[in-house]
Amino acid sequence: MPEIVTERLGNMLRIQFNRPEKKNAMTSGMYSAIAELLDAAAKDDETRVVLLHGIGDAFCAGNDLGDFLHNPPKGDDSPQARFFAALIAFDKPLIAAVHGVAIGGGTTMLTHFDFVYAAEHTRFQMPFVNLALVPELGTSYWLPAQIGYLAAAELVLLAQPFDAHRAAELGFVTRVVAEADLMATALDTAHKLTRLPAGAVRASKRMMRRTLNAHMAAAAEIEFQEYASRLQSGDAREALAAFLEKRQPDFTKSNAIVGGSLQ
Repeated sequence: MPEIVTERLGNMLRIQFNRPEKKNAMTSGMYSAIAELLDAAAKDDETRVVLLHGIGDAFCAGNDLGDFLHNPPKGDDSPQARFFAALIAFDKPLIAAVHGVAIGGGTTMLTHFDFVYAAEHTRFQMPFVNLALVPELGTSYWLPAQIGYLAAAELVLLAQPFDAHRAAELGFVTRVVAEADLMATALDTAHKLTRLPAGAVRASKRMMRRTLNAHMAAAAEIEFQEYASRLQSGDAREALAAFLEKRQPDFTKSNAIVGGSLQ
């Protein structure tokens, strides 16, 4: 069964995460597949809008840690880096229909979407520090710029989960809707967009996101470097081992990489 499922609905491309048994946790293959789909959709004049959502009871639970440990991101050509590059270069409307949980990358990828609709019981979390890691996909710039530093610090440094209504209050999602209305709401927006002048829509998105994307790209370059450094730390090894062993991590005995060197 494919991990990414696509469907063409007129001028809309629907992309679906299809690992419901893993709450749609992302593998390197899924990152690559979506990057390729977005690159192709950007060049296809028939595609005017892309809708992304998850099959099953979750949107996306972030990285599949088993796959992640076997295929950690390395360099600008990693699947994760290509996924980021495809997102930031995509100048057509991106819509996300989010339900269940959006964890880690399942939350941070939403900073690149133009419309984010969340079912009312959706839970979001960016638990990077719990894994001795750092945010990615340009989030270290987007969050403070969009929601303010203090709110961003609460969500990132404490890794606090937050619900859909808090996400809307912070400007993280476009609208909170009943779960039964989620897909209809997202599809309605998609159909409206397909009936608008495509060139004007794309140009407007490019202009609105030009400065934002430049800052996010610069932030992402630092994030990828820091992420790679964090992965080599004793704290990260302990955090990932504890997660896989289903126990609490002990950060009192591990070394940490600070400023790129072991302390």
